Amino acid sequence: MDEIAFKSDTVLSDVHLHAPNQRHLMVRLSGVGQPVFLSQFKLLWNQASQTDSGAEGGNHRAHPAEVTPPARSPPASGCSSEGVSLQAGADATSQEEVAAQLDEDGDLDVVRRPRAASPSKPSGPPRDKVHPMILTQEEDDVLGDEAQESSPYDVIKIEHTMATPLEDVGKQVWRGALLLADYILSQRDLFRGRTVLELGAGTGLASILAATVAQTVYCTDVGADLLAMCQRNIALNSHLTATGGGVIKVKELDWLKDDLCTDPEVPFSWSEEDISDLYGHTTILLAAEVFYDDDLTDALFKTLCRLAHKLKNASTAILSVEKRLNFTLRHLDVTCEAYDHFRSCLRRLEGLTGGRLRFAVEPVDVSFPQLLVYERIQQLELWKVFVEPVTEPVVSADTAS
Repeated sequence: MDEIAFKSDTVLSDVHLHAPNQRHLMVRLSGVGQPVFLSQFKLLWNQASQTDSGAEGGNHRAHPAEVTPPARSPPASGCSSEGVSLQAGADATSQEEVAAQLDEDGDLDVVRRPRAASPSKPSGPPRDKVHPMILTQEEDDVLGDEAQESSPYDVIKIEHTMATPLEDVGKQVWRGALLLADYILSQRDLFRGRTVLELGAGTGLASILAATVAQTVYCTDVGADLLAMCQRNIALNSHLTATGGGVIKVKELDWLKDDLCTDPEVPFSWSEEDISDLYGHTTILLAAEVFYDDDLTDALFKTLCRLAHKLKNASTAILSVEKRLNFTLRHLDVTCEAYDHFRSCLRRLEGLTGGRLRFAVEPVDVSFPQLLVYERIQQLELWKVFVEPVTEPVVSADTAS
């Protein structure tokens, strides 16, 4: 497969769109026949300070590091003045050829070379392809010399797909997930020793980084193929979570269903022990880039409410969203309908009254340090939803009478 076949319903993440081709190495085909790529994302923390401060339970404090852009390649030793003169001669020859290809009216007369006359083996380097060759799994040098030069603690490796239909966008890496991962790295004390639940985890990037400090992370989504990809990414980055002792459990959690799947015959189902731990200890919920469809957004907020009423402790949901502007024929204007619906759901959630829980919503200042290499655009936002029990006012006997 040499080229990506774009269709009308194809979606491609900006993270993959703007990255160089050499950063995306195709390693296999997924269970449903989709090309799977392996990319690395650089972590900008100081490994020396991380090692020194991690004596107890992986207490790693991330520090921004200076990023040095790659130096330009120097000209080849043989390309001196002689090389310049040869190039000038070639340019003059090409100008003569162009002049000779003009017709009597001065228009360019393009002469196509017969296909049979084309050389079977081109002399120059091959053109870049979106899909490189498939690498064997036994190959150690999957990410090339650049990965070898970096410490394994300085990169997170993620398997993902590219240019998927809308229903498979969870198999790509999105900027909102990188923003959420940045927040986790910059607020490590908030996650230390906690039990965390990520909804719509996708490739599992945020869950993996949360597990560097959290005690238990439930990485949830739907679809056996996507959850198997999460499992592979966790295995690829086990060295990051091993130091802190965090455990990641990949589970299926369907927002359109009221109950968790406990059928042991179903892959990624829940055990009774897992369910008891989830409801008894979870204090942080995460969701990133899952607000692109109104029906799914509604389902997510219903799931948040349902889970909040089952959790035994007060909890905080951290939601990452990108405000995407689109031109719509209905409005004949640039709008962001999915984002507007997300904000209306936040307002409705905050306005809920009469229950035993109170929901408080506030935006998060996203000026915290950037510890992953990506484009942090202004349209990226983080929101916190605080879930606390409603305390009944104490009524004295005098007041009651």
